[in-house]
Amino acid sequence: MTSEIRLNGAVIPVEHVLHEQEDGKHRISVTFLVTHEEYHRITTLLYEGMFDVEIPEKSLSFIGVIANYSTSITNLYEAGQTGEFYLQLTETDK
Repeated sequence: MTSEIRLNGAVIPVEHVLHEQEDGKHRISVTFLVTHEEYHRITTLLYEGMFDVEIPEKSLSFIGVIANYSTSITNLYEAGQTGEFYLQLTETDK
């Protein structure tokens, strides 16, 4: 089981990861929890849009872009809140 991914060097602990290949390109789908305290860091990171994606436990790395993204909660500004994020990244040629 994969316990973390790295996006542009930032470590994100993950709950689930699915790795697929389509037309010779990597695609990963991950779910992870984001707390009120981590919300700003994670959303600022995701706004970058293009990532050096690393999954150390699978010896996998590629340049990826966001193909799909959602969250279970829209207001993580309130203390004590935790949301589940879903993120799908697809390999790109830069």
